[in-house]
Amino acid sequence: MRSEKRSLHLAFFNRSFYPDTAATGQLLTELCEGLVREHSCRVSVVAGVPLLPAAGNGAGRATGQILNREQYGEIEVLRARGTRFSKRHFLGRFSNYVSYFLSACYAGLRLDRPDVVVALTDPPIVGLAAYLASRRFGVPFVMNYRDIFPEVARLLEDFQSETVNRVLHGVNRFLIRKADRVVALGETMRRRLIEGKGADPAKTLVIPDWADCAEIVPKSKQNPFSLAHGLADKFVVMHSGNIGLSQGLEALVEAAAWLRDFPDIQVVYVGDGVKRPALEARARALGLPNIRFLPYQPKERLAESFASADVFVVSLKRGLAGYIVPSKLYGILAAGRPYVAAVEGECEVTAITRKYDCGLLVEPEDPEDLARKILTLYHDRPRARRLGVNARQAALTFDRPHQVRAYYTLFRGLARVPSASP
Repeated sequence: MRSEKRSLHLAFFNRSFYPDTAATGQLLTELCEGLVREHSCRVSVVAGVPLLPAAGNGAGRATGQILNREQYGEIEVLRARGTRFSKRHFLGRFSNYVSYFLSACYAGLRLDRPDVVVALTDPPIVGLAAYLASRRFGVPFVMNYRDIFPEVARLLEDFQSETVNRVLHGVNRFLIRKADRVVALGETMRRRLIEGKGADPAKTLVIPDWADCAEIVPKSKQNPFSLAHGLADKFVVMHSGNIGLSQGLEALVEAAAWLRDFPDIQVVYVGDGVKRPALEARARALGLPNIRFLPYQPKERLAESFASADVFVVSLKRGLAGYIVPSKLYGILAAGRPYVAAVEGECEVTAITRKYDCGLLVEPEDPEDLARKILTLYHDRPRARRLGVNARQAALTFDRPHQVRAYYTLFRGLARVPSASP
């Protein structure tokens, strides 16, 4: 007899999802879209209420019902409501996370039976809600690590608690022990999970992030974005994306001070985040006319904004290699632009840079070294162009369809859902 092939039903748990602009939410949205469009999966997402920059950083208390059902294309979205306080302070983040977690536990009871349950790490405790749902339905459970706690929690500048850190460490070890598979974003992250959290090497695999090479393509610097912002005739050093706690972006402001004698070099931050006000204040205090801060750009404008850069900066604070993987790198590669990476030797960005020869490496949080490497590309434009060509070639290895297929293969193997057989 023939087995009937049926759609694989996947349930994802993560606070951030479309239309949220956080990288985790954008990547999850693209993954879900690809699973539906290219692999005919049925996808449900337990997400939170969007926290959009255009609307500020939150509107305060929870509103409406605990759970709302929506459709985003063919994707079912269960909006688990919680508080929406500002993320700039610990108490706001804590309230948002805990209230979403409790609502997500309830949402797990309202799902149709999935074949696989997948948890990301926004917030780090949401895996518990996903685990409960997987046990209720008796289906495989996958932990997809975007960052690792409590190491990342130590970045918080307004709150530190060893008690909270111990709880997060315990939660991580529990989830890793219970997961049928653990997904890391790179080899260093995989090693951190195995050596530091007790992950089973046989159940822990690497699926890197991606960019969509059909949407982000190399373009001319003379484009509407660069012309509108007066960047077309400048040598633009760009940081694009979240301006958060993990990147050590103070070094780029200080590097701009080293570059002030080159009037055609413009340092541009594109995006928003909790560190942006402090960086703007520091730039004003130093009287730096060569720094600009531009707003977050929607997905449809990314190709133009990326094309306005001559060189990008990718950075990560010391001690975070493998605990966080800068996802912004993949869009830079797709845009065919060189970059200067202020990261440690163990960082996944370092491995990609060395393998594909697509950027320059500098010491993290070292403004002078950062400025020197920027000037290297400023003075050697042929080298910068060559690195950019290599970057685009590297991007094709990390193109979105390849990574979506890797996830689909993982989920299909775990679910043991019958496929067409002779």
